[in-house]
Amino acid sequence: MHKAGFVNIVGLPNVGKSTLMNALVGERLSIISPKAQTTRHRIIGLVNEPEYQIVFSDTPGYVNRPAYALHKSMNTYVHQSFEDADVVFFITDKYQPMEEQSFIIDQLNKTKAATVLVFNKIDQCKEGEVEHWQGIWKSQLPNANFIAISALNNTNIDQLIAYVVKNLPESEAYYDKDSLTDRHIRYFVAEIVREKIFTNYHKEIPYSCQVVCDEYKESDDMDRIRCTIYVERESQKNIVIGKGGSALNKVGIEARTDIEEFVGKKVFLGLYVKVKANWRNNDQTLQSFGFEQAE
Repeated sequence: MHKAGFVNIVGLPNVGKSTLMNALVGERLSIISPKAQTTRHRIIGLVNEPEYQIVFSDTPGYVNRPAYALHKSMNTYVHQSFEDADVVFFITDKYQPMEEQSFIIDQLNKTKAATVLVFNKIDQCKEGEVEHWQGIWKSQLPNANFIAISALNNTNIDQLIAYVVKNLPESEAYYDKDSLTDRHIRYFVAEIVREKIFTNYHKEIPYSCQVVCDEYKESDDMDRIRCTIYVERESQKNIVIGKGGSALNKVGIEARTDIEEFVGKKVFLGLYVKVKANWRNNDQTLQSFGFEQAE
């Protein structure tokens, strides 16, 4: 008997969904930064064993007050997560305002999927805090299981896996058992570059940037990659490039290091910056960047 199914991870921005995804899969598929709204797409990661396949899905953090069409598109991935899951992981922690999570709570109380309240960052909790929050969440989500973890420290990740395996339906594998994800390598290259933008720039700049991998040419000794960083205004382009190209060069060096580790070989990375005015509110541009039409 073989089991397979879909586990969707939902929660507010910056609560640790991507860290959890990486811990569950055992590989760094989702980019991470201390800034909210780092994840923009729905990312699939696979856990394959002879007797089962788990299809984990990391979703963007739910935006309660969308300011751009981009945010609405990101929320679409979250809406879909309640509809196509066998198991839903709702990740939260002691820092998240309850009122900000009301939409997710309402959806979880309606879903037919098995639900786990994944209480993260227990390494930052004092004695008795986890039990306190477990009681609060029992009143909010009476049908959900409560599992306390530290995604950063891999604490109790095995409990999550065990719960999923127990609740997976009988099914053939949905993806090749040798695969780790459904995404092409170009996607991960662009995400690595975008991660370095989040860590190297401040204020609005990271949120105004989108990265597209235009070219990826493989060879035996070195892969050659060309990426374009899109910004919304000429002034942002100047900031991203920096004086004499210094800022962009730093991003390129850091991204190249991580890409080489990811692909296991040397790469040449060329970065270019272009202005695409108001791209976050342009549906056509968003679709060309791979985002779904907002509901």
